[in-house]
Amino acid sequence: MHNNIVNKYYFINKLDAININKQDKQTIIIYRNYSSKILDKNIILKIKKICKKKAIKFYLSNNIKLALKLNLDGAYIPSFNKDFIFNSFKIKKNFELLGSAHTLNEIRIKEKQNINYIFLSPLFKNNKGKRSLGIYRFINLKNLTRKNVVALGGIKTTNFNIIKTINISNIASISLFQK
Repeated sequence: MHNNIVNKYYFINKLDAININKQDKQTIIIYRNYSSKILDKNIILKIKKICKKKAIKFYLSNNIKLALKLNLDGAYIPSFNKDFIFNSFKIKKNFELLGSAHTLNEIRIKEKQNINYIFLSPLFKNNKGKRSLGIYRFINLKNLTRKNVVALGGIKTTNFNIIKTINISNIASISLFQK
């Protein structure tokens, strides 16, 4: 199904051990629980333990300091986070920063935040009714950065042929990986 896909980023909002255990080694888990103001470290540590057992990378959304403290694989910086304060953190060797962007201005902010991968979204129209970038705008934005690009938004098995044609090897989704 995903023969040209290098990394599959799977966003989760809660601990779901059964579904995490169904993921392959190409899948990277990003925990983003925006519904609660306080992150439960015990839940994060449980997810980390499951991911470690499966040899799956695990990232925390919007909290670099906690991700570093808990020795996670990285952190995800959403498009609404435009802070540069975390550039002062001492980042460990294999710690990766991911960030999402929807416009050229947001891409430039993510580049200044020293992220490793830019999640451009939404590539396709999704069920939230958000307007999509579309193929041509996505390609244009992708070509305006030297960072690795991840396609996010509306990705389904039915549009994998389109993803192949735009030369994307990294995808992110919520629903696609819920097995």
